[in-house]
Amino acid sequence: MLKKITFLLSCLAVLFVSSCSSKMQGLQSEYFKVTPQVLEVVGSEVPVTIDGLFPAKFFNKKSVLTVTPVLKYEGGSATAESVTFQGEKVQGNNRVVSYKEGGNFTMKMSFDYVPEMSNSELYLSFTVSKGKKSYTLPEVKIADGCVATSQLYRSTVASANNAIGEDAFQRVIKQAKEANIMFLIQQTSLRNSELKSDALKELKATMAEVAKDTKNLALENVEVSAYASPDGGVSLNEGVATGREKNTAKYVKREMKKAKLDGALDTDYTAEDWDGFRELVSRSELADKDVILRVLSMYNEPEEREAQIKNISSVYSELANEILPQLRRARITLNYQLIGRSDEEIVEQYANDPKELSLEEVLYAAILTDDVQEKQNIYETAARLYPNDYRAYNNLGVIAYNAGNYALAQEYFNKAAQADAAAAEVNVNKGYIALLNGDVANAETYMAKGANAKVGNEALGNLYIAQGQYARAASMFEGVNTNSAALAQILNKDYSTARATLEAVAQPDATTYYLQAVLGARTDNAALLYDGLKASIKLDASMAEKALKDLEFAKYVSSEAFQTVIR
Repeated sequence: MLKKITFLLSCLAVLFVSSCSSKMQGLQSEYFKVTPQVLEVVGSEVPVTIDGLFPAKFFNKKSVLTVTPVLKYEGGSATAESVTFQGEKVQGNNRVVSYKEGGNFTMKMSFDYVPEMSNSELYLSFTVSKGKKSYTLPEVKIADGCVATSQLYRSTVASANNAIGEDAFQRVIKQAKEANIMFLIQQTSLRNSELKSDALKELKATMAEVAKDTKNLALENVEVSAYASPDGGVSLNEGVATGREKNTAKYVKREMKKAKLDGALDTDYTAEDWDGFRELVSRSELADKDVILRVLSMYNEPEEREAQIKNISSVYSELANEILPQLRRARITLNYQLIGRSDEEIVEQYANDPKELSLEEVLYAAILTDDVQEKQNIYETAARLYPNDYRAYNNLGVIAYNAGNYALAQEYFNKAAQADAAAAEVNVNKGYIALLNGDVANAETYMAKGANAKVGNEALGNLYIAQGQYARAASMFEGVNTNSAALAQILNKDYSTARATLEAVAQPDATTYYLQAVLGARTDNAALLYDGLKASIKLDASMAEKALKDLEFAKYVSSEAFQTVIR
């Protein structure tokens, strides 16, 4: 009887042990490695890589384990895609884990970032199923998150260099007036019929005008260029060309004297105008013009060229009648300058009656003052007088943007786009507004259209920060000293360049100094950190609360020095 009782107790013990050992036990945090150790926002996501270990004799042969990453934060949580594993005796398509040896695994995921995640914790939850039964294992915390320094792009873009619609005002504009005198074949004398041409009359009238209006017009020089057509011998053509040069120059001197125009007269000649010949032939409708152009490319000697062309009997008569006569000429060019209003005259005229100024002069007047209100008044005048031009609206938007009035800035940029939707400056500035609102997709569209603006590279740099392309962003800020440039360099871990950039920011603000503090934390420079935080909080008291929650400062936040600074 005693033997039977002992046997039954032994069986119960075996069953009890078997029952207990069949249930999988919880895992410890040391079985998991998370990269990065402190989660960080990249672009608009929080990327995570988890390397895990199932220890030997952990995984029940008949069980299925589902692992789910959960990022928890105040007021909510985000769940990544689960991964399922199975024991050796389970029929299924999941990854099999050996009971005896255990196994390794890697999970890669990303969470869509929301600001509340700046203080969050990453957990793994475990659900086990065995047959029709299921149970959960204890959750395991494996990381903290998130470092959200990249999200400062919405602050740094507020001080980015906007795209100004520049004026095209030129005080000195080069002008040229031309007239040709045509000659008969191998002749050098000026014919009266040629001297009565409309083009020559207009040129002489301009001479008189330049001589008279010395305030607004200034002579550079008068040029005479004489030519001979490339038919006939070289020595003959050289004599003809020099004769045409001499006679035309004598005529021009006489006309300059009549007009009382003092200035330089420069002359030259071309004995055989092969360049002019090639150009006229290429623009003609001659049947064999390709053959002629081929001859010109094959032969360099003038005599050989002429001989080969004359051999093309089918077309030579057309050349003689249509092309060559146009090359027997002397070109007279009057080079002069149109002198615009001086700065003082523009300011005076704007004050008296801006309607008398051109659009370019009104826009130019705005850069003659450092007073922001006066600039605004001038651009408003330009918009009223010239409502179809985008630049005044765009520049009014820039003034509003720099003042922090982003709603008004957007209104002006929209008006500018109505005038010219393709304007690069307008698209850059609309892209900045989109970035301020966290609308990276639309910002990308606008920035692409504005790439040709003067600040196009800088604008793309701001976009690349928002997209998490930090190396590419940093490359766009060469020679630029702004908060955005420093942020890109910090995120790209180029800390020495970032420090130089921050020191060179022309008008540092609370964000500038906050970035200095972040740089100090990342480089273990406590003095730089605390100096930056002090200056930042002095300009914007809300930075104290931000710093208290920022994981960039996790190493310092409990220290007395840190607490003293943020109080």
